[in-house]
Amino acid sequence: MTRNISPSILSADFTNIREQIDAVQNAGATRLHIDVMDGHFVPNLTFGPFIIKQIRELTNIHFETHLMIENPDQYLQKYIDAGSDTVIFHYEASTDISRDINIIKKNNVLAGIAINPDTDPNLLKPYINQIDYILVMSVFPGFGGQSFILDTLETMKRLVELKEDREILIGVDGGVNLKTIAEVYRTGIDIVIVGSGLYKADSINDRFRDLMNVS
Repeated sequence: MTRNISPSILSADFTNIREQIDAVQNAGATRLHIDVMDGHFVPNLTFGPFIIKQIRELTNIHFETHLMIENPDQYLQKYIDAGSDTVIFHYEASTDISRDINIIKKNNVLAGIAINPDTDPNLLKPYINQIDYILVMSVFPGFGGQSFILDTLETMKRLVELKEDREILIGVDGGVNLKTIAEVYRTGIDIVIVGSGLYKADSINDRFRDLMNVS
């Protein structure tokens, strides 16, 4: 297991976005989590590929783009072309999982699947040799600031077992903060998405260090 914090840019102050990206990079972040919502798959709306392309011009940090959208196959290419390094679509939103994985990977971009808190992780078994990243939602997607769902810890453990020695990163997204992150690390997952728990801290640098070093 690696230990990695991926800051969720959705919680950043977009009036100072360059400084906000620099702040997490200076703290030690090597990737950014970009939440894309369409107002249909989830009841909220965020930015499209044009904004991601503009952010891409500010940094070379790894972009993991999390598509919380219906019919992701219709938009995958746009988010790849915008500069995403990893593209994650939802199991629940796809009508053809293998097709969508192949669209991503043929562009030499890493392919990820996200699952909601109530989705059986065993449903990912048929795709385990195709994917590079699995994202466990520890809240129901759509809004920030929700409480961590403890049952998802078992999902994380199951996925760590399922991946065996494959080079698959497993991440968790939602409600992770200083109170919940120790239990998350103990499951053996690799990446923790943190939004307001990092960006709303008095010191991003100190909070990043504290999140990384929780035992």
